[in-house]
Amino acid sequence: MTAPFGSWTSPFSPASVASSSPRIDGARFVGDEIWWGESVPAQGGRLTVRSSNGSEVLPAPWSARSRVHEYGGGAWTADADGTLYFVSAADQRVYRLSPGSEPTPLTPAGPAHGGLRMQQRRLFAVREDLTVGPHLRGIIEIPTDGSAADDASAIRVHAQGTGFFAHPALSPDGTRLAWVEWDGRRMPWQSAQLRIRSLPDGSLGALPTSTALQPEWQDDTRLLFADDLDGRWALHRATLDGVDLVAAATPIAPADADTGYGLWVLGNRWYQPLDDGRIVAVRTNGRDAVDVISQHDSRRLLEVPTDGHVSVDDAAGTRVLLSGNGSRVAPGVWSVDVDSGEVVTIAGGAPVDPSWMPAAQPIVVDGAHGPVHAFVYPPANPTATAPSGALPPYLVLVHGGPTAHVTGATSSAIAFYTSRGIGVLDVNYGGSTGYGRAYRESLDGQWGVVDVDDVIAAARSLADAGLADPTRIAIRGSSAGGWTVLSALVRGGIFAAGISRYAVTDLRMLDEHSHDFEQHYITGLVGPLPEAEALYIERSPLTNVARIDVPVLLLQGADDRVVPPAQSEAVRDALAARGIDHEYALYPGEGHGFRREETIVDALERELRFLGRVFGFEPSL
Repeated sequence: MTAPFGSWTSPFSPASVASSSPRIDGARFVGDEIWWGESVPAQGGRLTVRSSNGSEVLPAPWSARSRVHEYGGGAWTADADGTLYFVSAADQRVYRLSPGSEPTPLTPAGPAHGGLRMQQRRLFAVREDLTVGPHLRGIIEIPTDGSAADDASAIRVHAQGTGFFAHPALSPDGTRLAWVEWDGRRMPWQSAQLRIRSLPDGSLGALPTSTALQPEWQDDTRLLFADDLDGRWALHRATLDGVDLVAAATPIAPADADTGYGLWVLGNRWYQPLDDGRIVAVRTNGRDAVDVISQHDSRRLLEVPTDGHVSVDDAAGTRVLLSGNGSRVAPGVWSVDVDSGEVVTIAGGAPVDPSWMPAAQPIVVDGAHGPVHAFVYPPANPTATAPSGALPPYLVLVHGGPTAHVTGATSSAIAFYTSRGIGVLDVNYGGSTGYGRAYRESLDGQWGVVDVDDVIAAARSLADAGLADPTRIAIRGSSAGGWTVLSALVRGGIFAAGISRYAVTDLRMLDEHSHDFEQHYITGLVGPLPEAEALYIERSPLTNVARIDVPVLLLQGADDRVVPPAQSEAVRDALAARGIDHEYALYPGEGHGFRREETIVDALERELRFLGRVFGFEPSL
């Protein structure tokens, strides 16, 4: 079939994309079973826990979701006997769900909890209490017998303060607890400390670190952690006597890659020690790879299906549980034997048809500030071709964060466009993780400059190479990515349309209403107030809406507490006042990120119709 780009018939409907894109949220060995967390878009994005025996461990309507630091994470764990511990999305209390029983609360009402870890049959969590002033957070140990449900004094507080905490890790002998903390004046990928407390006597120690991540005990005296002292997040090992260092921590099998990334959510795991002294670890340099590190600190590549946002969730004997996405498979959970190499797919992980969903092509282009990394997904449909000589429209994707990254993963959300004849360019602009500290810090003080220059350079490279129609390139982003979208439209030039999802639009408004976790984030990205107020005004898209002269689609969650609707609505009103072509959709019940199936469907339909109207093709829906 010959048809114009954008109008090709596709099997990827909005409904199929919404229903086929559950988010995997960790996995655990539980006795003879494997459990994993999974979102259910058809149930409003409810996060459930499933078992490899085919059962649903957490029944509806219960949902395991944390709001600690607003972005949550680590909302469930389990013990070997099959008892589930989870944070209820409804009230943020921790609950116990024993086999054959109903959920029972373990913590009082009020504070939020996340980052749950069951270690040596002891339950640890990160607690955030926004009901007191100043707000308090800390590392706590929760009695599993329910005695603290109505008596907060039964909870053991191991660390507490007005800063932020993550990654509680108990030594195998149960005498020391390690964790990561930061004071909030800088983000955890800028400065985070590793603390150790002796539980018998309460003494406190600290390791000299830069941006510490994920402490894990290899045995009673050796502690693993990631840090980027040399420009890449690398595994380190410290030998301890009590809470004191015996000798300086040393890097383990250094590689030109990152083990770890920005600590936006709790519960991420980039490595796991095995009982025999080996370590299974992820390394990232754009895409992910998984290595087995020997007792002598040499690396061996482990062949696994997943190569995007890989998490080493658990280990038992010679087997590890991996979750993630990939360039050749759908998101999933895999059990991998590190000796035999056997890979067992536990959930998801279906191979994709390369004729419909070919692997992304990594590219590096020259930008105004250095190299720019991106992934290209050309149009792909085995049943359709475009008229001779035609060039495809492209949609440039801008991730949020801005300290996040994309990995070139294949997904039905991208195939939704490419199968219809719309190419996709996914950009890891300066500031993204996955390419080392220098690349990540290139955005410091330059938000609204480097990111915009980089997405423009990446888009122009496709047009200059004759791969994209230079008159039909649109840009889409969410949150901080939405900021870059609007900022790029203000700049003008290559982009003929923009799609903004819950975008930051006004830096002063964001600073005034920012939640605790990001209270000082803008200081590093732009500058401190009041000294940098002129930059806040100059770079805010809302200040410069008069320079936007192309169509804009604005999508917003009504319950967003990170970027409130007022930000998108201010841009909407300014565009309307000037008569600029625009559309606005507000989704009740949605927060910062769309989780409900009906929202995902409506957003995709709106985006495709918008692009068809602007670029002059009749979309197939």
